[in-house]
Amino acid sequence: MTEIRTPRLLLRRWTDDDLVPLSEINADPEVMRWIAEGETLDLDRTAEDIERWEEEWDEEGFGIFAVELLGSGELIGAVGLSIPEYLPEVLPDAEITWRLGRQYWGQGYASEAAQATLEFALQDRGLDRVVAINRAGNEDSENVIRKLGMVLERDTTDPRYGHLLQIHGIDLTEYEA
Repeated sequence: MTEIRTPRLLLRRWTDDDLVPLSEINADPEVMRWIAEGETLDLDRTAEDIERWEEEWDEEGFGIFAVELLGSGELIGAVGLSIPEYLPEVLPDAEITWRLGRQYWGQGYASEAAQATLEFALQDRGLDRVVAINRAGNEDSENVIRKLGMVLERDTTDPRYGHLLQIHGIDLTEYEA
């Protein structure tokens, strides 16, 4: 089982106990505002997400981690890697992504988990390149992306929803742990 520990967080694979806490995060319109269509997800759709993420772990050797606070064991969100099949122009690159409960925003958790995930991708999983796909206007995610050392490469349009997206990238040669 793949786990990553940071000073404050545990990034790990998903368990059945994570479904309800993640569905509560996914039910918050402010959390979901910048994701896909911006709609909240119910328990069933959250279960589908977790199932898809776990399948990606099995197929790709990486995926989306459950993120919990080390001190309490409380699930605070999801951070990890996925294949952005919805945006063929960036393939075969893996995308780094995050989603945290609103009460955990502004405390550096997204940056901490994303940095550990980027290091995992480039050093442990041997990926040569990782992208971050950010919906234009999402300044909070833009801040995390900058902290990761990723640079804006281009703008594009989300083929599913028509939103303006910004593609950021980093190569192994540019990465500094």
